[in-house]
Amino acid sequence: MDDFAIRPATNRDGDAVRALVFGVLREFGFSPDPSGTDADLADLEAAYMGGAFDVLIDAGGRIIGTVGLKALPESRCELRKMYLLPEYRGQGLGGRLLRHAVAHAREFGFTRIELETATALEAAQRMYESFGFRPCDPHRVTCRCDRAYYLDLTAGG
Repeated sequence: MDDFAIRPATNRDGDAVRALVFGVLREFGFSPDPSGTDADLADLEAAYMGGAFDVLIDAGGRIIGTVGLKALPESRCELRKMYLLPEYRGQGLGGRLLRHAVAHAREFGFTRIELETATALEAAQRMYESFGFRPCDPHRVTCRCDRAYYLDLTAGG
């Protein structure tokens, strides 16, 4: 995995990030929603102020994965847009992105990470659960998400 690096995204990465995220959504039968739930991708720097949006790049600098932490009230954050190109799955890179996001959330002083996902994303749910995320009732559910998880960062996990 030394051929890969995680770095902060900038708005210059917007086209590549949108192409990756929208491609993965379509792969799983979901429609991108650039004026709704995916509007955060129009201005990554502003949408993730107080949090972070990072990209996983290969040795050539190609964006192959994404992960965002959007600040929420009460020292919480939402894990958003964690996607990986199909050809890079199954290599531990999703876990690397998630470990990075959890560490970043702690650095920012967040006490809880929340996320919404879809039943169809079975591998993602297994990964979240292996990291200690627990199912919960969502505060809100986007049109394509029907499940929610949280990770309590104050529990020492």
